[in-house]
Amino acid sequence: MSKIAMTTPLVEMDGDEMTRILWKMIKDELLLPYVDLKTEYYDLGLEHRNETDDQVTKDSAEATKKYGVAVKCATITPNAARMDEYNLKEMWKSPNGTIRSMLDGTVFRAPIVVKGIEPCVRNWEKPITLARHAYGDVYKNVEIAADGPGKAELVFTAADGTETRKTIHEFDGPGVIQGVHNTKKSIESFAKACFNYALDTKQDLWFATKDTISKTYDHTFKDVFAEIFEAEYKSRFEEAGITYFYTLIDDAVARVMKAKGGFIWACKNYDGDVMSDMVSSAFGSLAMMTSVLVSPAGVYEYEAAHGTVQRHYYKHLAGEETSTNSVATIFAWTGALRKRGELDGNKELAAFADKLEKATIDTIESGRMTKDLALITSLENVTVLNSENFIKEIRKTLDEMD
Repeated sequence: MSKIAMTTPLVEMDGDEMTRILWKMIKDELLLPYVDLKTEYYDLGLEHRNETDDQVTKDSAEATKKYGVAVKCATITPNAARMDEYNLKEMWKSPNGTIRSMLDGTVFRAPIVVKGIEPCVRNWEKPITLARHAYGDVYKNVEIAADGPGKAELVFTAADGTETRKTIHEFDGPGVIQGVHNTKKSIESFAKACFNYALDTKQDLWFATKDTISKTYDHTFKDVFAEIFEAEYKSRFEEAGITYFYTLIDDAVARVMKAKGGFIWACKNYDGDVMSDMVSSAFGSLAMMTSVLVSPAGVYEYEAAHGTVQRHYYKHLAGEETSTNSVATIFAWTGALRKRGELDGNKELAAFADKLEKATIDTIESGRMTKDLALITSLENVTVLNSENFIKEIRKTLDEMD
């Protein structure tokens, strides 16, 4: 069988621990036998990031801008324990955070729905995609612990020296103070990425903040979305037959519980962090959650929503058998291959991505799955497979398809 040709490379970002092991298995069993794979390879494993002073992460982001599509393996974000374990020069930043910042991207996460893994919310019939703003809020906050009585103030000094000053609180005892910020440029990029992704996937878009309480900060998000939608996207949404809908975050939570799914839910950074975990857990597992970073310029970076599966990696190093779910990592590859095919007009490559996803879902629905899914499935008499054999079973299913 001749392999499917590629004309433009993908940017391939290798990663860490158990997901790095799965990455190679997926390539060897599910990709290289079928596709003449062209990638520009970057090793984002922690050891290599340390050797290059994290320059490799920046290089991979620049390559993604150049080629338009990337696929990324899960990577370690170092903490104090990792500093010692890997003998790091410094506590390097999250590669995801670096790449998001350089691409000015928005993260879209969606569950992979399969029969036998029913959502906890019984009326959810279709995936709910979470769009998370990836800048600012508590993730770039400034905090002070007030040891005793005193006055906390919020001060903005303009470039011309003009001051705006407001009292936050007058403390009569100890307390805590937090300052958060955002930029209009980042909010505009977030809005455009959400509108473009809704058009790309033909899904309705919800956006939710708490503008009734936060009359400046959150209201700015609401206003920016409304202004951009009216000026640039309203007619395009009407032509596509999709809608844009704004509501308060608490109302959105209530509505989403009664909805059937099949829409994009855009949230500010912290809201998106929390709600994406809620949605993924309710649908089954983070190991069954796709994640794609989309820039306003139309650049895409696909990855699994979960981490490096450290516990399984240590078992693997000890020679013990693991049953690690590789579905989200497989779907990172298929997402990238499909997008590469769409951008290049390579229908065969896009069709292969669809076929591999179907083979993966069919394998699970036939009762062959990893341990994490076996624990939550409603299917009876399932076969629990180890990490390698699950991928090999998917290949069997793939080869048996027309």
